[in-house]
Amino acid sequence: MGKGCITSTKYFLFLFNLIFFIFGSTIMGFGLWIILDNQSFIAVLQDSSVSLKVASYILIGVGSFSMILGFLGCLGAIYEIRCLLGLYFTCLLLILLAQVTAAVLIYFQRDMLRKETTEIVTKIIVNYPGQNKTAEQAWDYIQRTMQCCGWDGRMDWDSNHFMKNNSLYPCSCHNTSFPPSNVADSGFCETNSKELPIYEMGCLENVESWLFTNYGVILGICLGVAVIELLAMILSMGLCKSVHQEDYTKVPKY
Repeated sequence: MGKGCITSTKYFLFLFNLIFFIFGSTIMGFGLWIILDNQSFIAVLQDSSVSLKVASYILIGVGSFSMILGFLGCLGAIYEIRCLLGLYFTCLLLILLAQVTAAVLIYFQRDMLRKETTEIVTKIIVNYPGQNKTAEQAWDYIQRTMQCCGWDGRMDWDSNHFMKNNSLYPCSCHNTSFPPSNVADSGFCETNSKELPIYEMGCLENVESWLFTNYGVILGICLGVAVIELLAMILSMGLCKSVHQEDYTKVPKY
């Protein structure tokens, strides 16, 4: 490989590693968002779902490792260090295999995840208002902003012990097309009407749509990272081979 090709490969590899570093920071940021968020549907799940907590820490770990790997890849590319390039290729291969494994596991465990989510939300509705204030506030926010009530529908709230009094209803379920217009954001409201002024539709469809949108973003990022990983692996091996050949030609022959 000529000097010009080696230089081009070196700087292309540097560019890919820079992008890889940015993607790694994005994945780590998403993991931190899962842990710190307290207003979306994630907040409803994170206090009760061990799987979500584990997944968030895995994302943080993978993102951090990707950032370190991108930095090492940049050093190996610029200074043409063969051992770093070889280590970089091996780590990229392991990350790529881990990503494929994780994607397969998530795909085949999706029904179990959906069942776990239903159980968590049902528990919140039955015990409302209880001790888990963060999850309850997040659920109130979801019902209020998504204009829905319950998980499958308004009838889910019939299992709540406070709702045995038919004059009470969750304030976050209040249908804004009915009076009064100024109700509390959380807790229970009282009405004298026989028909409760709340939304009929459950939040399942809206939440699934929200999750599908966010999963699309994450899957898009992961796909982009995978493509960059493959290209970086090819370039790292090409550069490593070129450096080896260049070093071999520099060896004095007797």
